[in-house]
Amino acid sequence: MTRNVLIVEDNPGIGELVSMHVTELGMNPVLCERGDTGLTRFREGDIDLVILDLMLPGMDGLSVCREIRSGPGYVPVLMLTAKGSELDRVLGLEMGADDYLTKPFSVAELSARVKALFRRVDAMASAAAAATCNEELSADGLRIDPLRRRVFVKDQPVELTAREFDLLWHFASHPGRVFSRVQLLDTVWGYSHEGYEHTVNTHINRLRGKIETNPARPEFIQTVWGVGYRFRE
Repeated sequence: MTRNVLIVEDNPGIGELVSMHVTELGMNPVLCERGDTGLTRFREGDIDLVILDLMLPGMDGLSVCREIRSGPGYVPVLMLTAKGSELDRVLGLEMGADDYLTKPFSVAELSARVKALFRRVDAMASAAAAATCNEELSADGLRIDPLRRRVFVKDQPVELTAREFDLLWHFASHPGRVFSRVQLLDTVWGYSHEGYEHTVNTHINRLRGKIETNPARPEFIQTVWGVGYRFRE
């Protein structure tokens, strides 16, 4: 089945370039040049991935991403931005983007990110098909529901981004096992580019801030100095 990739990009040159390489990956590109029209097309359905620019006419990319995440179902979002600040990247992730690329980016990296996102989607679908309602994981007030992709701390819901949830579920599914940053990139992100280990650190810090009583002294996601991280036994 051909996958449909919605590309919301107001720069015609970049939009056509991304469309061309999406086609080369065997997927069907759907190009929109405005945020509002892109959101309308997404709501019409049959979209498997959204490649979303941050700065858009009509409606900015952060708002589009937030609206996508407020609806039912899950479709991965890859955000493109010409800005390089950590704040913009964090805001995109907080709004629910799964990954980001800062312009200018290489075609090879774009292709790798798209393939990685679809590998994650396929893995999530397989896990959901195998899961049952009784397969929640819990530990000292932390409860993880894989079917509904929801997390609770002391019975209070915690809002996690898609990547944060995948990271937590991966840890919690392997209690006591130590993972290096490179292993986490390969397993959770779907790629292991050298130099991206800081992405793991950022996500773990943000995840701790949401689920730990005292993020400075984490109970669940523990640091193994010189090696990586593990979920408590």
